[in-house]
Amino acid sequence: EGLAPPRSPPSPPPLHAEGGKAAKASPRLASRPPRHLSNMSLKGGLFTCDDHTYWRLVLNAYWDVLAAKGKKQKELVALDKWYQEELPAAVAERKAKYLTREDLVKLMDWKLSRGKFRPRLQQLVATNSSEAVESCTEKAFRLLPDVAAAITELSRLKAVGPATASAILAVGAPEAAAFMADEAVESIPGLAPIQYTLKHYMIYLGKIQSCAERLNKTDAEKMWTPHLVEKCLWTWATAKKLQLPLFKTLGEEREKDKHTGEEDEEPPKKQKRK
Repeated sequence: EGLAPPRSPPSPPPLHAEGGKAAKASPRLASRPPRHLSNMSLKGGLFTCDDHTYWRLVLNAYWDVLAAKGKKQKELVALDKWYQEELPAAVAERKAKYLTREDLVKLMDWKLSRGKFRPRLQQLVATNSSEAVESCTEKAFRLLPDVAAAITELSRLKAVGPATASAILAVGAPEAAAFMADEAVESIPGLAPIQYTLKHYMIYLGKIQSCAERLNKTDAEKMWTPHLVEKCLWTWATAKKLQLPLFKTLGEEREKDKHTGEEDEEPPKKQKRK
């Protein structure tokens, strides 16, 4: 049966810009994404692909994939919208970048809703004082672009390890850091099994940064940040895990995806004679 093209989300998120400020969303490549997005089966996965066109198509599918994952987690979509849009805007408006205690508690809720639910972490992160959270997060942002130093500083907070610390940094500095999402890490050859250590995160970030640089060399808008690369890898891996029709067909040559047009359209079914 023919696969329908991905539907456009009702309100696509703004792309993070340098400095942590929300930027206007980049225009879509076409009014209707090609049918062959469903046949995007690149050897080695998305990470090995240097064609920014494919990456943009995957990015445009982010909210559809998130909605599919959120069918059994009603709060996921709302929490993700807050993390991707509302929190970065709030942080950017502050005189100095920092997170409040309430921000950190809600960020933990977002992180756990996306991955493994661990109620102990929710309880522990809430024991941090407002003063400690604001002071520690502000200092971490000031330590950038030294990401390792910033992660170390954030790890002083209770219940905050490299993965949660990376989520904090990606909010205010998406041009410098990427969230250490399990799906994104596992999408990069050689990084499995995941180790939640600073050393493993820095290896992951280095590969993410190199990927962003590769994409910016061919993309005229040069919009790619580590955070956007991470979002794409998460989208790709999650769609495959959920066996969504969007990424159903795997194992085909990339050349087949380049040929769109009438010859690629599925012929209409013949009507049965009465």
